[in-house]
Amino acid sequence: MIHPTAVIDDAAVVGDNVEIGPYWVVGPHVVLGDGVTLKSHVVVKGPSRIGDGVQIYQFATVGEDTPALAYAGEESVLEIGQGTIIREGVTIHRGMAKGGISKTLVGANCLLMAYVHIGHDCIVGDNVIMANNASLAGHVEVGDFANFGGYSGIPQFRKVGACSHIAGMSLVTKDVPAYMTVAGNPAWAVGLNVEGIKRRYVSGDARAALKQAHRLVYRSGLKSSDALAQMSELRTAHPEVDTFARSIETSDVGIIRGSGRGA
Repeated sequence: MIHPTAVIDDAAVVGDNVEIGPYWVVGPHVVLGDGVTLKSHVVVKGPSRIGDGVQIYQFATVGEDTPALAYAGEESVLEIGQGTIIREGVTIHRGMAKGGISKTLVGANCLLMAYVHIGHDCIVGDNVIMANNASLAGHVEVGDFANFGGYSGIPQFRKVGACSHIAGMSLVTKDVPAYMTVAGNPAWAVGLNVEGIKRRYVSGDARAALKQAHRLVYRSGLKSSDALAQMSELRTAHPEVDTFARSIETSDVGIIRGSGRGA
């Protein structure tokens, strides 16, 4: 099911049951998994590996070189997990060597709505949703089930924890701990992502433990290190609390607190 106007390089690998619409350009060293659907007027460049069942809509550009001035043409890679949906006008760039891992990774079953941008060397987990025009600069790490509102922006070298929510129009200047909601410009910590936690079917006991851990970090007046020291039992009993705590421990730039201030 390949439209006659599509241009596919001889070095590309096309899986079974792939649908390629009109005016597609598939470059060399692109691997399209089984059941991939490519709408019209899209460019995919390589080296890139597109997982089974991925859908890419019109006017998206996937696997292009990064425009970062430090990029010197070195080989870099893009990998997209199975079942991810890439809507109109999305741009996803491959990695680069300087300061990066030479690889951009997007997980499985993500939804990237219109005009989303994912920059070089980003690592995006599974089941991530990014609404229209949400953007990640280079070197951003995003945990599973994170949710981004429209027009939200994440600068370089930030971390967005699992099951967190970035409200629309927010500018994230610090790291976002797992299970948190942040909003504003600059973004500040609103509280736990209660709706997202419910959707993940977190047990009542684990929700209560997360609330207790949240109070230690955000309401007790303790330093982050002291708050983490007091939740060791909660971490042992509840993996969700351990995920929350580890997202704070691994922060390099400090976590978002009230009124956009870092830790």
